[in-house]
Parts: sequence; C-alpha cells; structure tokens
Amino acid sequence: MTHSISTPDLCDEFPDVQVLEPLFINYGGVESFGGEVVTIKCFEDNSLVKAAVAEPGAGRVLVVDAGGSMRCAMLGDMLAEQAAKSGWAGVIMYGCIRDVDEIHATQLGVQALGCYPRPSIKRGEGQRDIPVTFAGVTIVPGDFLYADNNGIVTSKEALIRTQPTP
Repeated sequence: MTHSISTPDLCDEFPDVQVLEPLFINYGGVESFGGEVVTIKCFEDNSLVKAAVAEPGAGRVLVVDAGGSMRCAMLGDMLAEQAAKSGWAGVIMYGCIRDVDEIHATQLGVQALGCYPRPSIKRGEGQRDIPVTFAGVTIVPGDFLYADNNGIVTSKEALIRTQPTP
C-alpha cells in the first residue's frame, strides 16, 4: 500500500461513505487494508472462498457474506496464506474464521465476526459477484472497501490509491 488507511479520516473527508455496523474483529497480520471488492455469498460452505483465494487477487478485497453463521469457520490458515500469496489485500468475513494465531502472522487483512474451530462443509454451493447485504450496508462487486481497527467503510469509487501486494 502507498500509505496506511484511516477510516476516521475517510469518514471526515468523504461523509457519504457507507460504514458497516461495528460487528467485526480485526484478526489479520495487516491491520489496515483496502481495495476493489469481489463478493461471495455462501452459507456454511467455503468452496467458493477456496476457489477465489487461489486466483490473482491484484490488491482486491474478498467480501464474504457467510450469513453471519457462528457454527463453522469459513477461512482458516491455509486459505488465508493462499490469499496472501495470490495478492489479495484482505478478506471481510460475515461469519467465523479459525487458526487465528496463524492468520495474525499472515500478511493479509482479515476481519470477521468471530472465531470457531470447526471447519465448514464443502458442497460447492454459493454465489459469486452479486450484491451482498449485511451489517447495515449493501456491498456491490466493484465497490471499494477500506478497513482498519476503527471500522470498515465502502464507497462506489476509489477514495485512496492502494497498490497491489506483490
């Protein structure tokens, strides 16, 4: 990234940004991150998450609407490591993750509702690149998302210049 992200500064400078409700915990090794959004909607099945993190991330943010499930983890250390290697800036998980110590050591932004040790099942179900709504905000593929320890904001346009991770 060209510089660190401050969501309070973005809110001051761009009063029309959407702000997600304060439900998320910052677990990643990168505490502030941002980029263009790719969306996935799935419930207790992380097959599409696994496929997405293997693709070139190009500094984008994977936003996963996991239905707010607190019954399984939708991202663990292996998928987080793959996302970092593939160049994703971060993952927003409207659900749970696991392997939190390992994810904290990974060069990836990760925010989620909580952690849970049980993995998801894999049935190949879900949808990709559709609008998702959670935490009081609708996020559309191609939106821009910025996250730090203060919160998460989205915008239809890039608010700051970010650089893809190598």
